Amino acid sequence: MAESAARTGMFNKDHPKYKWVALSNTTLGMLMATINGSIVLISLPAIFKGIKLDPLQPGNVSYLLWMLMGYILVTAVLVVSFGRLGDIYGRVRIYNMGFVIFSIAAIALVFDPFTSGAGALWLIGWRVIQAVGGSMLFANSTAILTDAFPANKRGMAIGINQIAAIAGTFLGLIIGGVLAEIDWRAIFLVSVPIGVLGTIWSYKSLHEVGSKSPGKVDWPGNIVFAVGLTSLLAGITYGIQPYGTSATGWANPWVLTGIIGGVVLLVGFVFMQLHTKDPMFNMRLFRIKAFAWGNFAGLLASVGRGGLQFMLIIWLQGIWLPLHGFSYASTPLWAGIYLLPLTIGFLVSGPISGTLSDRFGARIFATGGLVLVAVTFVALLLIPVNFNYAAFAIITFLNGVGSGMFAAPNRTAIMNSVPANQRGAASGMTGTFQNAGNSLSIGIFFSLMIAGLADTLPNALRSGLTAHGVGTAVANQVAATPPVGSLFAAFLGYNPVASILGPTGVLKSLSTSNAGALTGKTFFPQLISQPFHSGLVIVFIAAAVMSLVGAVASLSAGGKYIHLETSPIGTQQPAEAMSDV
Repeated sequence: MAESAARTGMFNKDHPKYKWVALSNTTLGMLMATINGSIVLISLPAIFKGIKLDPLQPGNVSYLLWMLMGYILVTAVLVVSFGRLGDIYGRVRIYNMGFVIFSIAAIALVFDPFTSGAGALWLIGWRVIQAVGGSMLFANSTAILTDAFPANKRGMAIGINQIAAIAGTFLGLIIGGVLAEIDWRAIFLVSVPIGVLGTIWSYKSLHEVGSKSPGKVDWPGNIVFAVGLTSLLAGITYGIQPYGTSATGWANPWVLTGIIGGVVLLVGFVFMQLHTKDPMFNMRLFRIKAFAWGNFAGLLASVGRGGLQFMLIIWLQGIWLPLHGFSYASTPLWAGIYLLPLTIGFLVSGPISGTLSDRFGARIFATGGLVLVAVTFVALLLIPVNFNYAAFAIITFLNGVGSGMFAAPNRTAIMNSVPANQRGAASGMTGTFQNAGNSLSIGIFFSLMIAGLADTLPNALRSGLTAHGVGTAVANQVAATPPVGSLFAAFLGYNPVASILGPTGVLKSLSTSNAGALTGKTFFPQLISQPFHSGLVIVFIAAAVMSLVGAVASLSAGGKYIHLETSPIGTQQPAEAMSDV
């Protein structure tokens, strides 16, 4: 069908409509893939209730972590491989396969036949398969756009595409919150018609217009990279679980083995790629200043953005919304709604900054955007935990504006700087940095928050519980509970005190007034407000520093870079021939 269209000129690269077909289709694919990355995040209480599983039971924490992390981790690991396969066999071919796999997995998720642990494993397994399809979409969408649009129009196109991708992570929160109120299966069902229509449309409308890079598949490189990155990210993920008497698992030998082993394998991967005839990824692309510094800045921005998302959800669901009269059961939906200014900021600034970067280069927008993001992290520390929403909305809107200013110009500069026959692998590597940053943010910021809570939350819990009739022995036992339990409960929209005290039977022995006060809407939020702010100071200062370092990296990347197609692959000179325009 695609070849027929090409012969008739209907969707020929030179046809003025083809680039818009490519933009709309790839934007739909990216939006669908990123919405599905976060839609489960907000819907976990409804999903686990639907399959009759308590995620806060000690034996079920692994199910919780893999439901949270499986999709993100797999996309981080596979996008480079699928980007390289796109360079070899055709980006549209791999992209189309991604739509097919994604749609099949979406259908399987709806019809989970099991409950309890088996039901969770079914969902986790098909989410992993869905992530394979999502990786194919991630890896090749930007490369398809770069092929379809001329260099002086790519910023606008990639701006729309990337802001849709980033905004999808927040739209997923809203959509998931709404659908979770209807039926947990609807969370997965929503992707089915979109996936089927997208599959048909992509097979009918897209065709290969870019340069291929013939070669063999580097299976040793693919395997070493996949095992190394999986080991590293899984180790960091499990680092947030308690180990022994420690509030976190960073001293766990398995965690240390995973992290150290992952780093060793990734270092070995770099060495292998430099000495392989047909490497999975051309490491010499990092000689290009715009590519190297742009990806480094993108990694830091992704870590900060992921950390912000998780911290704001805990802040809203665990403290602010209950204090303002919302039930814990309804907080996931309302958290998504109250985060709308953040999404709107993305949508407003992304396409505009992408378009302007075509004319003025990426440096001013990418650098300025991350500086603005850093300022908003500091501003969030200056407002009280029980904030005035107008101030919160303005700050989060500006954070979204800053992230939008950075994302589109940075990705455009990266893609413009590489040779045409390396665009798939380059897009995949950029996607790896983005998705790995999201995965890293959970381990990094949860650990920082736990470190901030560890010194103050136990005493606050102990005094608060004994003041409402709980015995000293039980209060001490609860105070010794690792803070991660309270964080997960707040993150999932559960009442943390009810989740902690319920299994002990203590609530039944208390007076009606004390039991009602402990499990009400204000006790835990008021109890955790000060400890939470102590943790928030550590988290957001770290995020602000990362954003500023990313801004310096964006500044170092230079101005406007466009790779000259006649230049040798991997050289720096052609990319700088049009720098600082």
